[in-house]
Amino acid sequence: MAEGEFLFSKELDVAVRVVHLACALCQRVQNSLLSTNASQVNSKDDDSLVTVADYSVQAVVSQILSESFGSQNLSIVAEEDAQTLSKSDLLQAVVNTVNESFSEAPRFGLKVSNIPLSPNQVLEAIGRCNSSGGPKGRHWVLDPVDGTLGFVRGNQYAVALALIEEGRVILGVLGCPNYPVKKGLVNHHHQLASEMSSASPDMWEKGCVMKKPLRVYSMVKYAAIARGDAEIYMRFATAGYKEKIWDHAAGVLIVQEAGGVVTDAGGRPLDFSRGVYLEGLDRGIIACSGAVLHEKIIGAVDTSWECSLL
Repeated sequence: MAEGEFLFSKELDVAVRVVHLACALCQRVQNSLLSTNASQVNSKDDDSLVTVADYSVQAVVSQILSESFGSQNLSIVAEEDAQTLSKSDLLQAVVNTVNESFSEAPRFGLKVSNIPLSPNQVLEAIGRCNSSGGPKGRHWVLDPVDGTLGFVRGNQYAVALALIEEGRVILGVLGCPNYPVKKGLVNHHHQLASEMSSASPDMWEKGCVMKKPLRVYSMVKYAAIARGDAEIYMRFATAGYKEKIWDHAAGVLIVQEAGGVVTDAGGRPLDFSRGVYLEGLDRGIIACSGAVLHEKIIGAVDTSWECSLL
């Protein structure tokens, strides 16, 4: 968490608890996806996938934030759309999943009133997440299931919740239920990081040295850097694609609080104050475990970019 921790202790407590609850929900849905043929996945208009978990997590988080902080001035920026769900064959499954999750809320230290929720109430909770953010005020930013493709395959995904105040990310929580915590795997990742860090100065002058990439889905990449399992994450999207704030807000803050650096490819901080999109990005996003490494990667990217334009 960023400076001024005492100012946001309640927000942090609620965020951590609701992300834990959302992760438990996701684990149940993912297990069901992998073990049954029940239809729990649809395609959006842009051909990306959306699942029962995406909608259910958004409804659960929205409802609990509303009950914890009041709905009147609550601003939530999130990915899923209530109108699309209202026309979907997933609606009843979402309602059932949401109410099942709420029945478990006390186990996570959370209280939910007036349950079970009706389909209209679930849609209302999802639709409440229609803010576009901006430079003024306080905005919660949610990606209910970041990495849906990994989720439906039984692989990595993340539940990401952040809080932006006056254009700055002040709180971030990442839930990564499938990210391995086995000692052997973590040691293996740290060994890779150590091999990279121990590269000689002349190797760095010639370019980046990497023994083996760590392949993970979604915002888990930020978690890997924050935990010390990886040192570099670079993202260069296809031309015309605009990065959305919910794909980065929580992860960026967590890397920064762990001592890492995240900027665009020009070395400028990411700007979360301009609405739903990360406007003004210079080429892409670079996250590193430390400032010295980040400076070298920025330089290497600039050199490579200039060569590609020759």
